[in-house]
Amino acid sequence: MIRAAIVGASGYIGGELLRILLGHPEVTVTQVTSERMAGRLASSAHPNLRGRTQLRFRRAEELGDCDALFFTTPHRLTMGLLPGLAARAGLVIDLSADFRLDVDAYQRYYGTPHAAPELLTEFTVGCPELARDRLRQADRVSVPGCTATAAILALLPLARSGLTAADVQVDARTGSSGAGRGDGAAGAHAERSGAMRVFAPVTHRHEAEIARHTGLEVRMSATGTPATRGAQVICHARARCPVSEHDLRRAYRQQYASEPFVRIIAERRGIHRLPDPKTLLGSNYCDVGFAVDGDGTRVAAIAALDNLVKGGAGAAVQCLNIRMGWPEQFGLDFPGLHPV
Repeated sequence: MIRAAIVGASGYIGGELLRILLGHPEVTVTQVTSERMAGRLASSAHPNLRGRTQLRFRRAEELGDCDALFFTTPHRLTMGLLPGLAARAGLVIDLSADFRLDVDAYQRYYGTPHAAPELLTEFTVGCPELARDRLRQADRVSVPGCTATAAILALLPLARSGLTAADVQVDARTGSSGAGRGDGAAGAHAERSGAMRVFAPVTHRHEAEIARHTGLEVRMSATGTPATRGAQVICHARARCPVSEHDLRRAYRQQYASEPFVRIIAERRGIHRLPDPKTLLGSNYCDVGFAVDGDGTRVAAIAALDNLVKGGAGAAVQCLNIRMGWPEQFGLDFPGLHPV
């Protein structure tokens, strides 16, 4: 049994991580931090955890030693906190954006110089489908963003098979929890309810991660949907030469045949013929699918996931399981609900 601590645990991702780890057979959560809610029960921020834990939030400066330290603090804040706290644990898993990119890309997409550039090279990307072998030995892990993970998994079979040209357009949509608890007026119910708000019409910061891990030239747009949870991407690409549905299915099966949390969903019948986040809520699955036009020249790669689980907390726990040599499904066997 290992001891885990969560920094910034009062947010949505922190709460989801706490929920998963409380049910993990090999983990005991010993500490959770929140500057704003220090001294209060963790369940006061996460009412679904009432009766499941008596942990109270403490300040980050009060953090003691542990075996695994998770950062679920906001972007730009984590890079200031991590250097002073990393020594508390042998394994650090960061769910913010602060250790996903190089110095130049970080400043371009997040608008500020990196506060700890000397640490960037220490981190392994926290995407098992990309870096499982490296994760077995990694002591510093950086989990990709939610729509970045969806797009990477949608596009990886195309990138590695060479079936499509290098330039792709990613159209992403995400629920309100993707903005976190601090979205201000833009996240208010009166503004968000019923809205399809295009908040990134020509570029989005996750495109840098997608490009880095697929080798493709990526442009991305993003829209906020009325849903609370879930993310979906449709990635548009040009075929290098005419391709068939059979060609695409073979490429996806070769890529994901042995992956425990990626399912290929591309059916000709039924209600849910292509990936839909509604059927994935609470689960660590990413569903991927594809479609091709009649002459085989235009391809759409589609993916869906729960932005708080496979797009965040679940991916972090999957990385922990790999690093510790445990079955990847530990703590992550919930299949989602239907209908919801």
